[in-house]
Amino acid sequence: MKIENSTFLITGGTMGIGYATAKLLIENGGKVAITGRDKTRTETAAKELGAFPITADVANPDDVKRTYQEFLQEFGKLDCLINNAGLGLFKKIDECTLEDFEYIYRINVFGAALMAGEAAKLFKQQNSGNIINIASTAGTKGFEGGSIYASSKFALRGMTQCWQAELRKHNVRVILINPSEVTTAFNVATREEKPEVPNKLRGEEIAVAIKGAIEMDDRGFIPELTVWATNPF
Repeated sequence: MKIENSTFLITGGTMGIGYATAKLLIENGGKVAITGRDKTRTETAAKELGAFPITADVANPDDVKRTYQEFLQEFGKLDCLINNAGLGLFKKIDECTLEDFEYIYRINVFGAALMAGEAAKLFKQQNSGNIINIASTAGTKGFEGGSIYASSKFALRGMTQCWQAELRKHNVRVILINPSEVTTAFNVATREEKPEVPNKLRGEEIAVAIKGAIEMDDRGFIPELTVWATNPF
């Protein structure tokens, strides 16, 4: 797809990977809306980027429907959904509670599915579209303390494969992006960005990967793309 004049909806776009992706797409002529749960943070980030702000929680079905209403009222059509909103929680299995799993799954799994479901309705009608799911290398291999987070990303990976099977016949490309460790505000209680580390990934590297994947001619797509830091040691 061509980025210029195409429309993008990015969840969790106020910082980190979402913010970097919005910035790169806008710099290349894309029309972008970002979502965030905090109204002030969302509107501030949107003003900095030149994006359209939507204050919404992807875990809330009513917010999801309102997100699409506001987006379509502003842009008229959707070309690409980027499911970026996500949270992390890391505990040993004997420390995990049902509430812990529900808290993370509501954002990382259920929220992504609700957002994709609404996008799929639009894309099937217009016989085109793109869904980018931001997962993690944690969704390809488990690790100590990762029962909650890794399983949520394994779930997103599995759903991505299901959506690919369902939507290819409608000319819809569903792409999974697996970043390894990225120095962002992810899993930081204050939601402040972490300082850049020279040998670690930034949101910018993931944004470049997303841009490269979606710029491929619509006749083809990359089902899954993993991004590693070259030498994080």
